[in-house]
Amino acid sequence: MLDKFLDLYCNLLGKVIAILLALMVLLVFGNVVLRYGFNSGITVSEELSRWMFVWLTFLGAIIAVREHGHLGTDFLIARLPIMGQKICLVIGYVLMLLMCWLMFKGSYDQTIINWATEAPATGWSQGFFYGIGMVFAVSAALMLFQDFYKLLTGQMKDDDLINIRESEEEALTFEEQTQGAAK
Repeated sequence: MLDKFLDLYCNLLGKVIAILLALMVLLVFGNVVLRYGFNSGITVSEELSRWMFVWLTFLGAIIAVREHGHLGTDFLIARLPIMGQKICLVIGYVLMLLMCWLMFKGSYDQTIINWATEAPATGWSQGFFYGIGMVFAVSAALMLFQDFYKLLTGQMKDDDLINIRESEEEALTFEEQTQGAAK
């Protein structure tokens, strides 16, 4: 049930990211055309584009947490026995959850500090700029808790103990898929 919800959530985030990216392109391109073509511009373009970029970066990081798409190395972990891999993964989840808490606390503090501060161009609260850190921390923590639960209850396969996907493996999988489709 939670898997399905998180998949839908990440799908929605992907659509929000696409919308934010399209809006950024429109704002920046429109501003360039207006400045050079008509000697005017969109006052809030730079500020909104910067905010959208920060938000889409954090939203993309949420999706990467779900897909285990962040960088890592398996140099040591791959050489450990299964129990050693599980112990390292437990330590990793505890540390990642701690980082989510620190991210949430820091973002919350910054949001509260800057809530009454207005952005120069839009006049919106600067708290919205810092609020994405809380969204990321809560979302990532939920996904990490789910994976951690699967690990602790034995629902995680031994193949999933190393949460790193090699780019070469992905390239081979892509080649196999395209060759299979061509046959």
